[in-house]
Amino acid sequence: MKPIISLCLLIGAFHQGATAQTLKLTDILDTIRRSHPSVKMYDAEIRSMDAAAKGAHSWMAPEISTGFWMTPYNVNLWKRDASGAAGMGQYMISGEQMFPNKKYNDANAAYMESLSSVEKENKNAGLNELFAAAKENYNSWIVIQKKIALIEEDGRLLQLMVTNAETRYKNGLGKISAYYKATAALANLANLRVMLENDAIQRRIALNTLMHRDRSTAFSIDTAYTVSDYSATLFDSTLFYAGRSDIKAIDRNIQSVYLKEQMEKQSLAPQFGVQFSHMFGFGGLPQQFSLMGIMRIPFARWSARESKANIESLRWKAVSLEGQKEAMANEYAGMADGIRQDMAAKQRQLQLFEKNIIPALRKNYQSMLLGYEQNTEELFALYDAWETLNNTQLEYLDQVQQLLSLQVNLEKILEIK
Repeated sequence: MKPIISLCLLIGAFHQGATAQTLKLTDILDTIRRSHPSVKMYDAEIRSMDAAAKGAHSWMAPEISTGFWMTPYNVNLWKRDASGAAGMGQYMISGEQMFPNKKYNDANAAYMESLSSVEKENKNAGLNELFAAAKENYNSWIVIQKKIALIEEDGRLLQLMVTNAETRYKNGLGKISAYYKATAALANLANLRVMLENDAIQRRIALNTLMHRDRSTAFSIDTAYTVSDYSATLFDSTLFYAGRSDIKAIDRNIQSVYLKEQMEKQSLAPQFGVQFSHMFGFGGLPQQFSLMGIMRIPFARWSARESKANIESLRWKAVSLEGQKEAMANEYAGMADGIRQDMAAKQRQLQLFEKNIIPALRKNYQSMLLGYEQNTEELFALYDAWETLNNTQLEYLDQVQQLLSLQVNLEKILEIK
């Protein structure tokens, strides 16, 4: 029985190890790019527009009509009369076809083909939002893991303090109040760990959702992180015109507006067609035909008003989009400068934590621990030194998360994927 149980446990451990893979940020972003429903939605919309553009060079549908032509109401007149003269009336079959205007069709095709380019940039803009959400959750999970590792280490130190204080109290060498305070601190660390582990699960659920897979799928992450240097980057309009997909989408939209304007202009050109009719005569009346050319005159003053109004409207639409593009680039430049300044200040704060504050507090704790071991310091003083060091290290990790969050926001603005 025991070998069977051991084998089951081994298989379970192997299965858990196989499924709980370690994912890097790049792996998650690649999965989002392939699997997120909104990406598939954009791809389908782009294909739909490309498919619609294929019909831009089609001809107008032919028109066919049939019926009586110049036929008297008196049916008796349809037949030959007594003198043998032919009857009156005819039955007609008629067909009409308008010829395509090649320049108009070319302009229409160019306009329709440009629509999918706008949607492609919208897809990239949507991916930028998804990637920013993934980075935010991933970085938060990194800091959570580091906090859990920190409280595990601090918990071991605190447990030693509690055990030592309990022994000293039993031997009459310490105060019970300090023991209770340290015991409560252990419970607070356990409570903090529960909160952090729940936060980690929430991040995992969010990332699984972004990757469009089972939310309960277990995986771990690489806790290494880097902070990029953007101090030398020039945040001018050119950078955002070239880098931001939403601004490029406006550019593509402006091009589409100009192409539609050209299409409207071509719609004012004359249109040509042909009409052929064949008549079957009644009562010996000979068969006849009619062959006529057709020319439509859309540029006439009374028929061109709509097209001319559309052309003027499209010109103002282009001006509006240009203004929108400039406003967005200006706003992004201001936001990027502000975030870069915040990142620089946050990095200076972290350097103070790393080089001055935490080393000094760690030395203070070590000196208190040495004094406590040599019975020259009380547990209260040692606990206060530990608590100050612990809280400061947690605050440092909070600052790290804020810095990483600022970097995500800046990369989102710069659309760095």
